[in-house]
Amino acid sequence: MALPINDQLKYWGVAGAAFFVALWFMGDVLLPFVLGGAMAYFLDPVADRLERMGLSRAMATAVITVVALLIFVVMALLVVPTLIAQAANLVETAPELTRQLTVSLTERFPSLLEEGSTLRNSITSLGISVQERGGELLNTALSSAAGILNIIMLFVIVPVVAVYLLLDWDRMIATVDGLLPRDHAPTVRRLARDIDHTLASFIRGMGTVCLILGSYYALALMLVGLQFGLVVGFIAGLVTFIPYLGAMIGGMLAIGLALFQFWGDWVSIAMVASIFVIGQVVEGNVLTPKLVGNSVGLHPVWLIFSLSVFGALFGFIGLLVAVPVAASLGVIARFGVEQYHMSLLYRGTEQNYKAAQPGAKPDSVPDDKDVA
Repeated sequence: MALPINDQLKYWGVAGAAFFVALWFMGDVLLPFVLGGAMAYFLDPVADRLERMGLSRAMATAVITVVALLIFVVMALLVVPTLIAQAANLVETAPELTRQLTVSLTERFPSLLEEGSTLRNSITSLGISVQERGGELLNTALSSAAGILNIIMLFVIVPVVAVYLLLDWDRMIATVDGLLPRDHAPTVRRLARDIDHTLASFIRGMGTVCLILGSYYALALMLVGLQFGLVVGFIAGLVTFIPYLGAMIGGMLAIGLALFQFWGDWVSIAMVASIFVIGQVVEGNVLTPKLVGNSVGLHPVWLIFSLSVFGALFGFIGLLVAVPVAASLGVIARFGVEQYHMSLLYRGTEQNYKAAQPGAKPDSVPDDKDVA
């Protein structure tokens, strides 16, 4: 005989609360394992395809590991140092950029930027704040001994966790499936398939879109000659998963920098703007429909809300799990709505339920004679 519903809710509620408490207290410790699990989940379809081509699981994992190691070495030698250098230079030159903006606006609108005016003081303080806060952030991330140790541990532990999880992925899924409560196993499997479809469509697909667009923006801006093109492309690609926000932030930053660097050279400024216009056209008409699809069901507002809540509650680890949790909650919410539509709470009497169905004829309204 199955446990009563109240007891089941009690047990699962305790398990859920324990999970969130563990996430709260062990956030920093769990970070390498969350990243490793995300990498294994992202690469599992590649391993499955290699297996279908005739390789064993161990050989497929070895091939993926070697290729990923080569890509990492190339990135570490060529891209990352340039990215860090450009980010540091951008932070250091922020006061100079604001000074140039002040001079330019003073020449064109002298009445708005008189000495001691509110707008002039705001622009000057903005540049100083960017330099101070940005410098503090870079110094904290790159100069702290604890930060360096954590970064080294991250680069050591994450690949090891990812390799082991990728090697045993199918076995782990089968083990978890064997632990499901038998009464609820079909429903849990269905929800898991829906969540996997949503995550695969969004995380794998949108991750590929972010990588493609970030590389395109960075290369195109550097070819045009924009001084901080790599940083701008990295930022724009990183936030592309929120529709229009990546292009808006990257475009405003790139065009703003282009106005300082190419003032008077309107062709170069127009080329910088056209890079983001082309990127948006390709992303909206080719990349997102092909790689993500139109039925993921993750609204941008829901994504922003999830990132804000989980980031505030759990810090950086919360930002990492925000999108998967948002996708899972979205699937569960749709399932709950479906169950609600089938329940007596929604349907009420059978007569009212049939009358509420699409295409049903409305009940006739009696006229005065019928009432009489």
